[in-house]
Amino acid sequence: MFKFAVFILLLSLSTTIVMGQEKFTLSGHIGDAASGEELIGATIYIKELASGGVTNVYGFYSLTIPAGDYHIRYSYVGYESKTINIALHKDIIQNMELAVQEATLDEVIVKAEADNENIQSTDIGVVKMNVKEMTKIPVLFGEQDIIKTLTLMPGVSSGGEGKGGFYVRGGNTDQNLILLDEAPVYNANHLMGFFSVFNSDALKDIKLYKSGIPAQFGGRLSSVLDVHMKDGNLKKYSVSGGLGLISSRLTVEGPIVKDQGSFIVSGRRTYADLLLGLMDPDYRDMSLYFYDLNAKANYKLGDKDRLFISGYFGQDRLGAENFGFNWGNATGTLRWNHIFHNRLFSNTSFIYSSYQYEIKVNRGNTDFSIKSGIEDYHLKQDYTFFANTNNTIKFGFDAIYHTFKPGAFVAADGSGLNDLVVDNKYAFESGIYVANEQKIGSRILLDYGIRLSMFNEVGPGTVYAYDSDGDIIGQEEYGSLDHMTTYWEPEPRIAFSYILNEASSLKASFQRNAQYIHLLSASTSDNPTDVWMPSSSLIKPGKANQYSVGYFRNFFENMVETSVEIYYKDMADIVDYKDGADVLLNEHVESDLVFGKGRSYGIEMLFKKRLGRFTGWVGYTISRTEHQFDLINNGDWLPARQDRTHDVSLVGMYDINKKLSVSATWVYYTGDAVTMPSGRYMVDGNIVPYYTERNGYRMPDYHRLDLSLTLLGKQTKKFQSSWNFSIYNAYARENAYSISFQESETVPGTMEAVQFSLFSIIPSVTWNFKF
Repeated sequence: MFKFAVFILLLSLSTTIVMGQEKFTLSGHIGDAASGEELIGATIYIKELASGGVTNVYGFYSLTIPAGDYHIRYSYVGYESKTINIALHKDIIQNMELAVQEATLDEVIVKAEADNENIQSTDIGVVKMNVKEMTKIPVLFGEQDIIKTLTLMPGVSSGGEGKGGFYVRGGNTDQNLILLDEAPVYNANHLMGFFSVFNSDALKDIKLYKSGIPAQFGGRLSSVLDVHMKDGNLKKYSVSGGLGLISSRLTVEGPIVKDQGSFIVSGRRTYADLLLGLMDPDYRDMSLYFYDLNAKANYKLGDKDRLFISGYFGQDRLGAENFGFNWGNATGTLRWNHIFHNRLFSNTSFIYSSYQYEIKVNRGNTDFSIKSGIEDYHLKQDYTFFANTNNTIKFGFDAIYHTFKPGAFVAADGSGLNDLVVDNKYAFESGIYVANEQKIGSRILLDYGIRLSMFNEVGPGTVYAYDSDGDIIGQEEYGSLDHMTTYWEPEPRIAFSYILNEASSLKASFQRNAQYIHLLSASTSDNPTDVWMPSSSLIKPGKANQYSVGYFRNFFENMVETSVEIYYKDMADIVDYKDGADVLLNEHVESDLVFGKGRSYGIEMLFKKRLGRFTGWVGYTISRTEHQFDLINNGDWLPARQDRTHDVSLVGMYDINKKLSVSATWVYYTGDAVTMPSGRYMVDGNIVPYYTERNGYRMPDYHRLDLSLTLLGKQTKKFQSSWNFSIYNAYARENAYSISFQESETVPGTMEAVQFSLFSIIPSVTWNFKF
């Protein structure tokens, strides 16, 4: 690891030495002229050198180039470009603010150097979402949802209607690292998966890595969803929000000190329980809602220092008179940006993350509750060294202290029930990394690096040994912070791009990932009661190698983007349950687990029109995902539950005029692999289903059409408003949520399949405002 880091440093520094030629550094921040929000990925282009750079996630850039006079152009997609002349004969700090581009419907504005980023970068398997574009896409109950929108892209599959999570290139839902301002979000779903925890009003930047994952990210096998909240308006105060049929939102932001510090507070709440109470008095004591609260503040301590503090708090509450079920996330991030030198940028983060659930039952003398969760404390240090226009080196480390709370059954005094507490588990997870983004000539781009991760399960705790039947044959006790199990794994990453011309490029990537924590779920979909567990002497860390190649081609001066990507992923030490396993409050759950391997491969195709009155995309994925366990299906390969042969998404948005736009989405995918009875037998006069192979059957194929219309209302400098009307499932397709089997009422002694569907047509209306 050390030798590799030295090699990268020497390689980059060697290109900075030019005999007899003095160099200076141009650096600064690029932001939005109206709000002061830093722009992530803004482009700086030097005409005389035909090269440049981009801003990092904090809007900072640094370019070290030979002394001289230059034309420097600053640009960002959707913003007006600015070109300035600079005489660079000393180090210069040049901050820049860009204004949002105002264009008529008939204008097509093309900026080749900014708009062909998909060709010029090493990004392969990367999805970037535009928050403004998302507002036009029809969604359930009119509630904008970044995860539901991401599932419209190739290689990303929905967990299903009314089910949580998402699948990326055949990986399970727990193999996605979901970050909100660097803090892990362990359960990103509300109302059992109908909505995600992300309030789009509070978000600035969304990026999903399906492959080519940078070395600074670790801990998951399949993907990284990196979400950044808005910093808050540095220029003026504003209030925005929306009123919908089942939810409302409100956001307040503004300067603490103008151009020096700002804040943003954004809240959202559903009120389905209030509507049910109005419609039927029997439901007045029922709880059925969720809420989110996002808050963030930042302050510039000087030209070289800036502090950020942000947090997210969300809860779901479901309950009736004698029953309550609450679950939710809490995160907090404290960050310090420091510029040691105009070429060395530092970010230090202290992060807290927690997910907890609690079930309460109140029935006279039998009151009890069940609790479970996970809690993290996290230190992260990242450095970026802008060596020159051809090399940007990133290096750093992070360390996490995990507390796993597998479950506790707590009975009320006098209930006659005994408490059952599964001991907490503890672990340290850490990693160090170094990587380099390198340009070689005008055609070759590289992003390569390595991450060395380590995991230590620590005490207090007990390590059990089991025989093949799951019976305990030995145990060993450990004290507080004693090392119980240690794993480490080198994780090399490389992404390569060869630019064929201004409109096309070939790309490839390889990555190795390790995952040390696992989500144990015996159901066919994510549930709030699923349990996170650490790697241990019995549960090995999961490992995955992914290989990707792709061809990217733009047409009509970057108005249309197309791509074809092929991937293959092999996985080792994946976890599943034995048939008939006991999940809830099982102190010896490790004895009910099986371990195996997996493989996933496929082709992803994307056609996207990104400019003009009509925009949208067509995405298609053909893929296969299989698992193999020695103790399941006689050791034969079996389709994973998320195996979907075909997945199609059509998205279209059309601006009829300046005030009226329409949009539509159509999705289709192969039904999930499921386990169903292959026969039946009688026991004491009762019909008992007989199961043979796991995941040997398929749910019916899924398809759905959604429609939306957006009408702009009053639009002045002080007040803007809009109406959104949407129809979910426009042709009333009854997609299967579940299929159960029961004895036929008409033909006794025979079994029949019964399909349960959640939704038919669902109209919604939302009024949005800002002042």
